[in-house]
Amino acid sequence: MAKVFDGIDEHQRAWIADQALFFVGTAPLAADGHVNLSPKGPIGTLSVLDEHTIAYLDGVGSGAETIAHVRENGRIVVMLCAFSGPPRILRLHGRGTVHLPGSDGYEELLAACAFAEDPSIPAARRSIVRVDVTRVADSCGYGVPLMAYEGRRVHAEKWAEKRLRSHGPDGLRGYEAEHNVVSVDGLPALDRR
Repeated sequence: MAKVFDGIDEHQRAWIADQALFFVGTAPLAADGHVNLSPKGPIGTLSVLDEHTIAYLDGVGSGAETIAHVRENGRIVVMLCAFSGPPRILRLHGRGTVHLPGSDGYEELLAACAFAEDPSIPAARRSIVRVDVTRVADSCGYGVPLMAYEGRRVHAEKWAEKRLRSHGPDGLRGYEAEHNVVSVDGLPALDRR
């Protein structure tokens, strides 16, 4: 049932682009640390750069677990599953790096990704997470229910617009300073103090 591939091929790349969202899993090194699993999307915020490299826009959120874990140990898995059509799960395991706006190479990576989703939306520009994919594997996905896609939510954009209106041009940075500086386990995430 499960199969391991040499890299992300054209068929997988097209299948990835047809999904509505993806999930990102990370964990700290500490045995008592909290494992994190986050839904990400829309799919236009994920870019397959080549058969061994992907990157995604990491938007402002209530926490910064993925950033903290990747900065600590680099381990990451991106999972996609089919909610319509033939059942399938695809996992992309690898080593991640976090690229913050204004850091060396951020603009070049942003241009190379050519995200289908507009990265100018303020809430979508906290960072870009690049993954050097070391293992590509699929599995049956028989346990994933069939679900109909109704559309994407606009809540993040509306929240960001409201935050900027009420807190000024540094409103998102202020939010990050309040909520994204450390992980739930106290690992450093964003330096926004």
